[in-house]
Amino acid sequence: MLDSVVERTNKYIDSMPKNERKKYGQFFTSKETARFMAELYNIADNKSKISILDAGAGSGILSCALIERLERMDAVQKIELTCYENDDNVLELLRENLLTCQENSKKDIQINIITDNYITSQYLEFNHLIGGNPAPKKYDFVIGNPPYMKIPKDAPEATAMPEVCYGAPNLYFIFAAMGLFNLNDDGKMVYIIPRSWTSGAYFKRFRQYFLKEGKLEHIHLFVSRNKVFDKEDVLQETMIIKVKKTAKTPENVTITSSQSNRDFDNLTSLTAPYGLVVSGNDFFVYLVTDEKEVSVLERLQRFDKTLPDIGLKMKTGLTVDFRNREILRDDAEEGAIPLFYSQHIRQGEVQFPIQKEHEYVVTDKRGLMQDNRNYLFVKRFTAKEERRRLQCGVYLSKNYPQYRKISTQNKINFVDGLITEMSECLVYGLYVIFNSTLYDEYYRILNGSTQVNSTEINAMPVPDLESIQEMGRKLMKSGDMSENNCNVILEGSCG
Repeated sequence: MLDSVVERTNKYIDSMPKNERKKYGQFFTSKETARFMAELYNIADNKSKISILDAGAGSGILSCALIERLERMDAVQKIELTCYENDDNVLELLRENLLTCQENSKKDIQINIITDNYITSQYLEFNHLIGGNPAPKKYDFVIGNPPYMKIPKDAPEATAMPEVCYGAPNLYFIFAAMGLFNLNDDGKMVYIIPRSWTSGAYFKRFRQYFLKEGKLEHIHLFVSRNKVFDKEDVLQETMIIKVKKTAKTPENVTITSSQSNRDFDNLTSLTAPYGLVVSGNDFFVYLVTDEKEVSVLERLQRFDKTLPDIGLKMKTGLTVDFRNREILRDDAEEGAIPLFYSQHIRQGEVQFPIQKEHEYVVTDKRGLMQDNRNYLFVKRFTAKEERRRLQCGVYLSKNYPQYRKISTQNKINFVDGLITEMSECLVYGLYVIFNSTLYDEYYRILNGSTQVNSTEINAMPVPDLESIQEMGRKLMKSGDMSENNCNVILEGSCG
């Protein structure tokens, strides 16, 4: 059944230009992935009738994979399948594929294809703006590979769901939120989506809604970024999630991983405490894959402070250099101030100048200048293959007494005192934390990208202020800025 569906889908992919499919954020699920997702559902042996929703159904691969699974269950007699799809290009293929499933099935299958916009057609119900009868249709199972496409913050889909949208949203998490809304209580949802939603400020509202209304039961991770979607050139950190619509928090969540979408027979599996995986007021999702990573989170969660709690904050560099070309200078001149880049961070220290172009700026814009005071500079971007994600350097104002102001390029972050200037021992103590193996491992668990996000850093658990200062004093006394020494100091100070 599924083989013929996939074969027709592949012909469609070959015939339809990618830029045309990209208008709808279409990336088709592989056969192996679809079958894996269908197998994730727990289906009671005595359940005779099942209702399914596939929103953004595309060619119907996921629906057909789930029907194929249900074919093996004698108790299931009736299947009600609803598919949303409003791309005219793929509708004929969807109808043909679903008809194939229907004709080859021993079950009573009722199919309903809805061509309305999945989000805007339900916004009144989602926002509780209408009530009464009939009640919004709810389903036992929701399955989906939603469109991956950024949309403007004033797009109809974004304004339809203000509870979950912030900034410039992406259709995939809007679909996921609506999918959860469409579930019956205790219903199950399986979605394949990017992992970007698991942390960061843009997705905070979505996480708060999604993980209050539902609870993660299973997470599947792909080690390879480019082997998830067959016949598609997609470089994306992707995951599969299984969510139950319930307010009751489970004890554990299962996390599996595979190399690719063809390697589901060789899974690594881990059962982790739910409170360790989904944590904090921001509902960050920590994607641990082994006991070592669980230990990292357990060690850090002993700390009950954050940087803002102790009067500090990470901020993003002020100057976008390519947008301010007129103020850039290669050499020092009267009125020029230093512009610090990530290249100035070397072996734990900030070195300036380094004979790099555009090392100075001449400006009177307050938004591009900051006081010359002590900071910890942290690279905002690193290469995927680099050993460390957190790379930092100590900046001391006393080394540049000729300047009242400095500037930082926006590809670095800096930690600053919210009220007063940080002491030298505090800056060195922060260096111990950021240069330690423990915190680098923590950040890799939290964020799969190569960008160091200030929102995430400001939410991470840290020791109290006095402990950090004491670590700084030990580092200054030793003079050894190595990662190994930072590990020793952190372990000795905080256990």
